[in-house]
Amino acid sequence: MSEFDFPSWLRITHLLNFFLIGLLLRSGWQIIATHPRFYWRSDCGPGTEWIKFTKRVVPPEEGAYTAHDDELEPPSWLTLPGGRNPGLGRHWHGLVTMLWVLNGLVYVSLLFLTGEWQRIVPTSWSVFPEAWGSLKIYVGFGVPSIEHFTPYDALQRLTYFSIVFLVAPLMMVTGPVMSPAVSSRFPWYPKLFGGRQAARSIHFLGMVVLSGFILGHVALVFISHREYNVTHMVFGEYDPARVAQATTILLTTIALVVIAWIAISHLSLRDRRATQKFLFALLEPFRRLTVNKLKPRNRKGQAYTEKDISPYHWTNGRYPKPDESPEWHELAANDFRDYVLEIGPSNDPDRIVRVPFEQLKALPQQEQIVAHACMQGWTGIAKWKGPKVMDVMALAGPPPADAKYLLVTSFGLAQSMHDGRPLEPFYSCIPIEDCSEDESIFAWSMNDKPLPWTFGAPLRIRVESYVGYKMIKYLRSAEWIADYRTVGDGMGGTREDSGYQAINARI
Repeated sequence: MSEFDFPSWLRITHLLNFFLIGLLLRSGWQIIATHPRFYWRSDCGPGTEWIKFTKRVVPPEEGAYTAHDDELEPPSWLTLPGGRNPGLGRHWHGLVTMLWVLNGLVYVSLLFLTGEWQRIVPTSWSVFPEAWGSLKIYVGFGVPSIEHFTPYDALQRLTYFSIVFLVAPLMMVTGPVMSPAVSSRFPWYPKLFGGRQAARSIHFLGMVVLSGFILGHVALVFISHREYNVTHMVFGEYDPARVAQATTILLTTIALVVIAWIAISHLSLRDRRATQKFLFALLEPFRRLTVNKLKPRNRKGQAYTEKDISPYHWTNGRYPKPDESPEWHELAANDFRDYVLEIGPSNDPDRIVRVPFEQLKALPQQEQIVAHACMQGWTGIAKWKGPKVMDVMALAGPPPADAKYLLVTSFGLAQSMHDGRPLEPFYSCIPIEDCSEDESIFAWSMNDKPLPWTFGAPLRIRVESYVGYKMIKYLRSAEWIADYRTVGDGMGGTREDSGYQAINARI
């Protein structure tokens, strides 16, 4: 083997990287489509975006326009899986990220174990003037002579080094900031990047750089000394007699990878429930080893203060319509003074405890200024106040011995059902250990005022280590259950049933 040849491990990891990064980018674009706006500030108010990919105008009144209204519907040939499927897009992004990182670790490890690291790591300051010389040649639509490629010219070496050792790691360290479990356990971590939205913007810019690199890299394979590149990539050595064969194999491989990308989208959409279960089964063991172990600190007064409260707060969903819940509207007409929260087993009315609103307010209250993180990407900082979940549930006695989840049900209805059946009440199932977290509360106040209609009046649940879709609004009842699979479609909540999200909403 020569000093810098193209061994089989190098070619295999490159091919896998090409396949995986295509899936990673396409699933990332799917996530971007759910909230096509980027900010440097944490409050995500209308007009504060530094870039957006929509012409839609957000009215200043909170709740008049929801984040769901802002969502785009990209085609399946462009994103993974395409359409309005943020849940499946997030699942794919999580799975492919793990595979991409694993492949990258193998590649970097073998670079250093075999001594091939010098092919991309500069060892002399002369690389900078040489790279400048190469850049001037490329800008002039020329190509540096072949003797400069050992196996890469100086500009390619600097680019490779930047992608492998700077851009890719930056993507890896900004990604976890999107997880509420990470930011609630380590409130200092988002601050390293200027906040969650700044980290999201940096992540986006990294994606742009990676996309440009992939396009440029593939193009240069055929533009810059094609016979040298393609034979090395396919056969591991320069063989001018096999240039046509190598070119055919390479182009066919690229075509097959592109076909596979699009086929995965179509297969995902053909049976979204099966795709959801398949991806959840692959991802959940990783979550158990990582984010599931992160419990939030009681960070009251630490992470955010009054001055951080968002002047505008996005929301999803709207309060129940009169024909959906006349009972809720009757309560609202009287400022919810007659509201009661029903706690206890719904299948045993005699054991249900009805907790009046004033009693909820009379319990020990917790007040917390926290960032609400939506799976679409937006955030909003607000002050929430209410009794702890476990204090309220204790009014009905201790949890049953087999209790594993808290089932909370809303006055509102689902937006759609998986199988098209009539709309059913919105619900969510939350593990009992997450209900026991210090910041898990039944909130009745937002920013020192009674909970607005748009944000869940009269009562909603807050679990700060979760993404927002689990925090049910317009609460009607709460009860302990043994198995979330016995409720609804058995996926853990309305968003999981009809939106194909994961019951584990920590990331």
